This record gives sequence, C-alpha cells and structure tokens, in this order.
Amino acid sequence: MPRYISLLSHQNFNMAFTNEDVLYALRNVLDPDIKKDLVTLNMIDNIAIEGNTISFRLTLTTPACPLKEKIKNDCIAAIHEHLQKDLEVEIDITASVTSNRNPNLNVLPSVKNIICVASGKGGVGKSTVAVNLAIALSKQGAKVGLIDADIYGPSVPLMLGIRGKRPSVRLIKDKHYIEPFEVDGIKVLSIGLLTDERAAVVWRGPMVTSALRQFVTDCIWGKLDYLIIDTPPGTGDVHITMIQTVNVTGAVIVTTPQEVALADARKALSMFKLDTLNVPVLGIVENMAYFSPAELPENKYYLFGKDGGKKFAEEYELPLLGQIPLVQSIREGGDDGKPVALRDAALDASSKSFEELAANVARQVAIRNAQNASLENKVVDSSN
Repeated sequence: MPRYISLLSHQNFNMAFTNEDVLYALRNVLDPDIKKDLVTLNMIDNIAIEGNTISFRLTLTTPACPLKEKIKNDCIAAIHEHLQKDLEVEIDITASVTSNRNPNLNVLPSVKNIICVASGKGGVGKSTVAVNLAIALSKQGAKVGLIDADIYGPSVPLMLGIRGKRPSVRLIKDKHYIEPFEVDGIKVLSIGLLTDERAAVVWRGPMVTSALRQFVTDCIWGKLDYLIIDTPPGTGDVHITMIQTVNVTGAVIVTTPQEVALADARKALSMFKLDTLNVPVLGIVENMAYFSPAELPENKYYLFGKDGGKKFAEEYELPLLGQIPLVQSIREGGDDGKPVALRDAALDASSKSFEELAANVARQVAIRNAQNASLENKVVDSSN
C-alpha cells in the first residue's frame, strides 16, 4: 500500500503521485458486468500527471456500453478517495470490442464476434430486429456486417433500400471474392443482391449450404466488431451450416408475446443448446411487445399478450435484451428502406428501443467473452 494512504483521510495537500499510485486507486473500480477491476482488465493506460491534474485513457469493452457514465464516475470517486480530494481528473473514454474467437481461424479471422439472430418461426419480425440491431451497433461506434441467410425469402435488401443493387467482385490471387454492399454504415450480403427478386430461389439443401459458405469464405468482410447473421425461420440446415462453418459468439432469440410464437422460440433455443452445436444464447428479444398509437405514444395496448418474452427469458434464466413496440414507424422504415434505427433516438422512441437493444447485446457479448477467457485461463492453470 502506498505510504501516504493512511494520512489522506486527515490531510488535504498536494503530493507527488506516480502512475503506480493512480493504478492502485483504480484497482478499486470494478466493471459492473465482468466483476473485475479495470486495471486487471487492461482498461487503463496513457496515464499522465501534471500539477493538480491526473489524466488517463479508459478503454471500454464495447462502444455501446450502457454503464459508461457509471464507470467514469466510479473512476473519479476512486481517485478522490484513495489519492486526494481536490485533484482534477480527465478521462479519455474510448472502446475496443472484446473477442473470444481464435484469431488463427481460417474462417473470418478479422471478425471479433458473430451473432446469430433466430426465431424458430416466421412472422415475428426477426429480420427487422436483425437489421435495426446492426445499424444501432454501427451508430454506437462499432464496425458491423450483416448476412441475410434467409435464402428462400431474403428481405434485407428491401429493408435497407438496396433492391436491385449488385455487389462488386474482386480478383485476388486468381480467385474471385464478393465485396459486401455498404449501406447505412454497415456491410451487407444477401442472396437477394445476387438473384432476380421476382424469381423464386428453388434450391435443394446442398446448394443452400454451399451458397452460405461462400458468403463467409469467399467474401471480403475485413475487420468487424460484430457480424450479424439473420437466420431463416425454423431449425435446419442453414443454422447448422453457419454454426459449424464459423465460430459463433452467441445467439439472440426473437419472439412475440403470444404462446404460438413462444412455442417455436423454445425450439430455436433448444437447437442452440444441443451438445453438437453448443452456442451460448445471449438473450431474448420480445418484438411487438405492445402497440402505441402515434397520437397517444404513452399508451400501451398488449395486442398479443403481455410480457410473454419476458416470462420466457425468466423461465430459462436468460437476459431480456429488449421489448420492441409494434408501431407504424418501424413498419414504414422497413418498407421504405430507411430502418427506424437510423433516426435520432432522443426524438424517436422506436429508435431508442433498438439503441437499448444494441447496448444490451454488446454488453452480453462482453460478459460472455470475459467468462470464456477466465474459463480458458483456469484450464491452462490446472494443466500446469
């Protein structure tokens, strides 16, 4: 313990502090989710001490961290408590998304996290959630990609206003690679960008899985913090192919409140929990949770039942990532190719709901990555 700590509660005078003293103080600040101190998590660097001012950089685990202000205030309080009350504290807050994917993987080595969005059935707004989640993560500073893996019914091109567009192809070492289409701050690839939207995609299973593998292995995704995969309804070849082709970080289950949707959501959940797949489920999204008319935005009408997704999450001890309202602006945004997540969250409640969803998803990814890293360290320690 620094020599002066016992005196500081009784005296208030300037002392010559060192970087080690600052780190000592900040060891008392825990990340609220990961439950470890900021110094152990390597979240503190660039410490500078000039006169009565201490400055440092705080690197959060995600740009979408919903507890940013709490962590900042806890840092200031720790400096004042363990060093000196009248010190000025300047904090440069940045973010670096964590990852637990093996960087030596041949498949998507530059993608930090891969998230499957699934539902178990159609008609619950899974694609709407996937598109707006991707945009909301991007708005909060992350590098994001989106794969529309619904081969038979691709809707992402319509929702993003890129119908009829074609991605470019680049020749690299005698091999052709697809370049994802970039729109609204995210990179996108969908079979709807490669085929005639008026023609049915009549493919057998092997052709579907082959196409999806190409979306991953023959596409130039570059460095991404999150790659969102909008999976098709059901539990079949597409899900198994994607999970076995890439190292998936986690899955998000989308449902509506009524029991007929929850029944299929449970099947999707059980698929990810199979021993042969074993994909962590990050949480549940309750879409169409309630209806609020534009003229009475404070009113909530539970057309499909109340809190079905919330109860589902509680049943399986999973986080409820968000409750998305059933409002006209979300539907209009999808039809017009201008997703509601693009709007100012301070002015639009629907956009705010997706902003909160993105923050909660990013939070759960960071927690999972930290838990997996700790588990791996324990395995290594026990083998020594």
